[in-house]
Amino acid sequence: MDRQANKQGTGEKSSQLQISGKLLARNTILNFLGQVVPLLVGVVTIPFIIQGLGTERFGLLSLAWVVLGYFSIFDLGLGRATAKFVAEALGKGESAQLPSVVWTAVTAQTILGFLGALILVVITPVLVERVLNVPPNLLDEAKATFHILAFAIPVVLVSGSFRGVLEAAQRFELVNAVKVSSSTLTFLLPLIGLFLGFRLPGIVALMLAARFGELTAFAALDLRIFTQLRKPSTSFNLFPRLFGYGGWIMVNNIINPILTYLDRFLIGSFLSMAAVAHYSAPYEVVTRLRIIPASLSMTLFSAFSFLEGIEDRERLGTFFARSVKYIMLSLGPIIVILILFAKQIMQVWLGPNFARESAGVLQILALGVLLNSLAYIPSALLSGAGRPDIPAKIHLLELPFYVALAWVFVQRWGIEGAAGVWTLRVGVDACLLFLCSFRAYRLPTRLLTINGIPLAGGAVVGLGTFIYGLKTLVGAVPWMLQVLAFCTAFCLYAWFTWRWVLDRTDQQTIWKTLGFLRRE
Repeated sequence: MDRQANKQGTGEKSSQLQISGKLLARNTILNFLGQVVPLLVGVVTIPFIIQGLGTERFGLLSLAWVVLGYFSIFDLGLGRATAKFVAEALGKGESAQLPSVVWTAVTAQTILGFLGALILVVITPVLVERVLNVPPNLLDEAKATFHILAFAIPVVLVSGSFRGVLEAAQRFELVNAVKVSSSTLTFLLPLIGLFLGFRLPGIVALMLAARFGELTAFAALDLRIFTQLRKPSTSFNLFPRLFGYGGWIMVNNIINPILTYLDRFLIGSFLSMAAVAHYSAPYEVVTRLRIIPASLSMTLFSAFSFLEGIEDRERLGTFFARSVKYIMLSLGPIIVILILFAKQIMQVWLGPNFARESAGVLQILALGVLLNSLAYIPSALLSGAGRPDIPAKIHLLELPFYVALAWVFVQRWGIEGAAGVWTLRVGVDACLLFLCSFRAYRLPTRLLTINGIPLAGGAVVGLGTFIYGLKTLVGAVPWMLQVLAFCTAFCLYAWFTWRWVLDRTDQQTIWKTLGFLRRE
């Protein structure tokens, strides 16, 4: 049973939400679709938006998208803190605490939002006239655009708190219904604005209206599901607790972009813009695979918070280990294909020049993405179960070493050196996060063996070895036979995984999830 039909408005001391494998699998799929659908809409609509706006106005619109998407970085981690403490309260059956937690977070987000809006309004002239290379004929339009964006800051921040309530309750079907609509409108509204003859400020105003609609929807859903929230209650005593937790989330959010984009700045400084392109193309493609672990970790964060609230360490450890196994089994075959067929993939996609320069980069980064994807699970555990300081401290520790190594590797080995040092960093990061997770929560190492993780790793390695052998042997064979051989390899992998790696609980979860999808 995933969710009991108890009323949520009481303060009874029993847990009204039941975390199960089926629930987590369903929510992971919903999160995945919630990210993929807007991405596909963007791929289709962006060429038409560029054509309608022109390159320079589209550049300003791109900055507007960045502002709308990343203002959550500046919320001091309060959106994540809301999800954490609401899930914990639900786990303990202390729903009477929800109004004070939620409305305290909303109050803080509102204050931070208007402060951020004021700052953006004040710095807009400097930003437009001196920092950004805006053409003179677009200066007034750019200023108006950023002034409108200032009003989006409190809207985006407060939305994060209301969304966190639904995430804490594992209502990801509602979260994604709202997010998909809002994110899709981010790409569709510029086309509608162009059709109506709007200039860029008018288009951004439409996007702001969509975000306000998102906020309204999240708030209305919260008030409908948790009726006790209809009586606002702010507790100043909760501010230190919220900021204490959220502050480490903010530290992580500040460091991550540096760790993510430093390599390209160094390549541009030491090598050339062409080298940046040869590195960025495979990087942007292969790192998109992290949408899979990201979808799962969003679900696990609230689940781990809930299980920590009821002190159910046994199920917490089981979901942790099984999630690692699922990431390895789902991403492993994709990584194998990328590593073994990197040159062919790059040649078909971007031509022989990119294949020659970028194939090695793709192979190295593919391995790094697998390691980085596995690290999402211990990171979600540490943050969800109350230790967000550990991932933040690990990243603070990594930063100076990564900067120094990247500086040397890029100069000595070029873009493959950049890929190598990035993969080295995420590998060390994954090891440290796993080690800290096991030590912080005293998880037994046999948890990995019991849940079949060594077998999962062996299956992926075996698949890679088998396909490498096939690739070597069937080079001169007609392409139809090659396709048949590779399909046979994947069928054997699927059979071995189902028969030996997945236990009865895994199989039942898969069948139940597929049954849910068919009913939907």
